[in-house]
Amino acid sequence: MTGAGTGIGRACVIALGREGARVALVGRRKARLEETAHQIGDNALVLAADITDPSEITRIIDATVARFGGLNVLLNNAGLLVPGTAETLSEQEWDAMFNVNVRSLWLLSRAALPHMKKAGGGSIINISSTLGLVGMRNRAGYSATKGAVTLLTKCMAVDHAPDKIRVNCICPAFVQTELTEGAIARAPDREAFIRERVAAHPIGRLGKPEEIAGMAVYLASDESSWTTGAAFSVDGGYVAV
Repeated sequence: MTGAGTGIGRACVIALGREGARVALVGRRKARLEETAHQIGDNALVLAADITDPSEITRIIDATVARFGGLNVLLNNAGLLVPGTAETLSEQEWDAMFNVNVRSLWLLSRAALPHMKKAGGGSIINISSTLGLVGMRNRAGYSATKGAVTLLTKCMAVDHAPDKIRVNCICPAFVQTELTEGAIARAPDREAFIRERVAAHPIGRLGKPEEIAGMAVYLASDESSWTTGAAFSVDGGYVAV
């Protein structure tokens, strides 16, 4: 799992570990990964890595297979958000978001697929966003990346269904994580920003990482054996409005 040291990734990997899964925790900050791994125990493997580097992708997959004897589930969670419009975003910011949010997800999936085929099937879970389904002011680049994730999910699901490999994505709305805390911190009026975001969710509050983790556990399990190509909005009603 990528982005496993904080936020949604951390909640998901802990929930999967609680169900008995053996998990590889991938991220840039080794100390955060080790702290999370401590909560899981011997079933956790810490792999500090840069997922935008293709050579690191190979190392991640090889180390995971060597430790656990195979690969059945891949959860692509790492993400980067830079606010901006099509006019204000720099080329560097645009490229950085696509490298983390889309390219690394594709590279990891491509590297994992042969191992899932060898295992007789598997599940790829991509963390997209409600902004991969609908637009939002000042999120042109981020929404473009998450739209790509949502459609890549569907294409992969069709391509690899004959291999018994299921591919789905989870589309959270505003969940309280380090990533969204950064957006809050940049707001001129923190409290007004939070009130505006809460009001956009009919359920009347922001989400918690643990509320995304439950869907990840479902998609990783055999209980979702007939589920592929789906984009699940776990969003407090955000896209229903």
